[in-house]
Amino acid sequence: MTEDDRQPTEAELRAAYEAEIKQIRIEQILLENIVTLVNMGMRKTGLIPGTEDERDPIQVRLAIEGVRAHLGLVDEVAPDQAKSIRDALSQLQMAFVQIGGAGGSAVGSAASGPGVAGSGPASAPEPTRPEPTEPIRPGEPGPAQKSGRLWIPGQ
Repeated sequence: MTEDDRQPTEAELRAAYEAEIKQIRIEQILLENIVTLVNMGMRKTGLIPGTEDERDPIQVRLAIEGVRAHLGLVDEVAPDQAKSIRDALSQLQMAFVQIGGAGGSAVGSAASGPGVAGSGPASAPEPTRPEPTEPIRPGEPGPAQKSGRLWIPGQ
C-alpha cells in the first residue's frame, strides 16, 4: 500500500476541515443562503414543471421575507450583486401573487425597506388581479412585458 492509497486519519480530516473553515467568509454564507431561499421559494410556488405538488404559499412568503430581511446586508457586503438579488426577489414576489399567496397584499416590493408587509390603511380595498393564462417561467418575459404594456428602462 502506497502513501497515496491509504485513507486519511481522523486527525488529518479534522485538520483539512479546519483549513477549509478558515477560508470561508460570512459574506459567502449570506449570499448562498439568499440564493437558497430564492431557489426554494420558486420551487414552492409550484410553477416550475414537476413541482406542482410542492406548492406552499406559506413557504414562499417565508422565503420572500427572509430575502427581504437580508437586503440591507447585501447592499453593504456585496453591492455588485444587490441588483440581481432584487430582481430575483421581484420574480419570486410576482410568482407569489400569481399563485394567490395572501391575496397578493402580504409582501412588499423588493425596493421597500423593512417594515410590516402589507401595512397601510385598514380601509384600503384589496386589489384585483386577473388570473394568468400561463405560468411565468424564470428568465422569460411576463404577460405585461410580452404585450408591451410594461415599461423597461433602455428598451
